[in-house]
Amino acid sequence: MQIVTATPAVTPDLDGKVADSIQLLQDAVRQFGRVVYATSLGSEAAVLTDLIFTHAPQIDVFTVDTGRLPESTLELLARIERRYQRRIRVVFPEAQRVQNYVADHGINGFYQGLAQRQACCHIRKVEPFQRAIVGYNAWVTGVRHEQSAERAEVKALEWDGRYRLQKVNPLLDWSHAEIWNYIRQEKLPYNPLHDAGYPSIGCAPCTRAVQPGQDSRAGRWWWEDPESRECGLQPRQLPGSISDL
Repeated sequence: MQIVTATPAVTPDLDGKVADSIQLLQDAVRQFGRVVYATSLGSEAAVLTDLIFTHAPQIDVFTVDTGRLPESTLELLARIERRYQRRIRVVFPEAQRVQNYVADHGINGFYQGLAQRQACCHIRKVEPFQRAIVGYNAWVTGVRHEQSAERAEVKALEWDGRYRLQKVNPLLDWSHAEIWNYIRQEKLPYNPLHDAGYPSIGCAPCTRAVQPGQDSRAGRWWWEDPESRECGLQPRQLPGSISDL
């Protein structure tokens, strides 16, 4: 299996992309005031966290602990906080809603069908996210064009009608190789699961390694049809958005 952190091709325009991303983040702060980033603690998140903490510290950062994250993800969170000497707000799902879901569907009920999986994602991830962004005017994402056909249509700045705030996408034109070039260049902490073939890491029971040549998100909810493989934070269609994801 290919190791994702292997040395990538040289990308001479990376410095320009870094500058453009920083500019977009800083412009977002000036234009929208209260801006927030929900870090997934993935590879794109390593880059965005570094850019935000170093060049746009006014942006607040939080993460959602779904209760089913791999231990290596939680360990990474502690490493990031030590590096930057800055606490990342951790948001949790409502315990009673999780308890009710497990009582109704079982501990791994999300394998039973799409409706059960989407309900689990909503309880553990979407609802905590919705609570965490209250009061903000814009949110930052790590979406990149090459991640999927749907994400290839996303714009750098767009209105998110679902959450009623601006959506800022600073890494759209970055390639997979450029993400890892920057991580190594800056010696950023990252999840060791990436070295085991996990380009996209979510909850432990819903994530697995991908095979060479597969889509970077093929290991997320792999038992479903590709068209349904989103948690709900990045839906296929955002009502009122200028772009469909």
